[in-house]
Amino acid sequence: MIDVTAVFDIGKTNKKFFLFDKDYKEVYKEYTSFEEIEDEDGHPTENLEALQNWLKSVFQNILDAQEFNVKAINFSTYGASFVHIDENGEVLTPLYNYTKPLNQEVVDSFLDKYGPKEEFLKTTGCFDLSLLNSGLQLYWLKYSKPEIFKKIKYSLHLPQYLSYVFTGIPLSEYTSIGCHTALWDYAKKDYHEWVYKEELHHILPTIVSTETSINMNYNGRRIKIGVGIHDSSSALLPYVRSIKKKFVLVSTGTWSITLNPFADHPIIEDTKDKDSINYMRINGKPVKATRLFLGNEYKIQVSKLHKHYNVPEDTHRHIKFNYEIYTEIVNDFEHMFKWESLSSKDMPAETKLPYKDFEEAFHQLMIELVELQIKSIKDVIGDEEIKRLYVDGGFSDNDLFIKLLSHNFRNMKLRTTDSSLGSALGAAISISDSKLNSKFLKKNYSLKKHVPFIIS
Repeated sequence: MIDVTAVFDIGKTNKKFFLFDKDYKEVYKEYTSFEEIEDEDGHPTENLEALQNWLKSVFQNILDAQEFNVKAINFSTYGASFVHIDENGEVLTPLYNYTKPLNQEVVDSFLDKYGPKEEFLKTTGCFDLSLLNSGLQLYWLKYSKPEIFKKIKYSLHLPQYLSYVFTGIPLSEYTSIGCHTALWDYAKKDYHEWVYKEELHHILPTIVSTETSINMNYNGRRIKIGVGIHDSSSALLPYVRSIKKKFVLVSTGTWSITLNPFADHPIIEDTKDKDSINYMRINGKPVKATRLFLGNEYKIQVSKLHKHYNVPEDTHRHIKFNYEIYTEIVNDFEHMFKWESLSSKDMPAETKLPYKDFEEAFHQLMIELVELQIKSIKDVIGDEEIKRLYVDGGFSDNDLFIKLLSHNFRNMKLRTTDSSLGSALGAAISISDSKLNSKFLKKNYSLKKHVPFIIS
């Protein structure tokens, strides 16, 4: 039997299970997805019961098959989500979706006690106050649903709840606490004073290192069970562990998150910039980050272009960078797209498409989207001397995106990685004692170099 590390990588849409060998090569994978259910207010949310049943079923099937010798298991999930359990370990509420609107009266009440808003956001590394800050969920429950709140024994971040499903041990760890929860005071390196004043620390479990694992006898097998990790911090980990020089990582997908783990002053100062946030590394150090709803906007606009030009829905995947089209657009540049899920000071009141075909319009779209991405990257770099830029996720395969970025960051070495495993692999690495060398990304992530195009 092959010795493997198992990882559950839980996204909002896709639920994935991987097995990695001792060299972190994927040897098995399994995907699923669940229809969302509704909470008591009719808002869509994760089907937690179905997820829990799937976790146990998939893992037990692997153990029963006896093809692999599972030495360890860990969990990577999206953040901003709490699971509240009672003294018997039973789940008390739905897994409230971070997109659920939060009553303004709750926010106003919170700021009356713990404002001013700008100072609070700066201290906690957040960009706004909503259920995307999971700490606010605790405040909302305490005052809006006191009968439920009184029954809470522990509130577990989602990665730690999945670990709890297997161990029965409630714990907290840094990356989940540090992802815009509004719970953490980055200056004090402790929970914010409001957490103690509201006595929430009593229901937040003991904080342990993200690298912590628990040796368990699980159904007759001796298995090391990790405490879980937040997916963005997990995606960063293979880079931090294998690259010695300073870099910035652009992790692309529905959200494009740009991460600078080397900022001398990582705490966000400009609270007017709602796209600047903090994440946390597994050792508790803050990571300066910016966010951009890039993939979401891309999906919206590309769908419109396909319909407008009456072309197949996968046309965008086959468009390569065309230098002539590029020069024609930039020589007489004008912003043409009105965004739906983004905003920028330059966007027109309505979208204009003066182009005769899809290829030209797509070049215009990518030039405008990359312009936003460039700003996001520059904001996170600041005054730092950083010469390396890594791009992973969906846009690493987009020829225009990469060539335009490479051109605009000619003073940096741009590399892309081709891996859908980022956060899962990070979860496997976080509970491993093995060291990563400088060739790890090339070997495991299909690392590619990119050279800027030359303007003639």
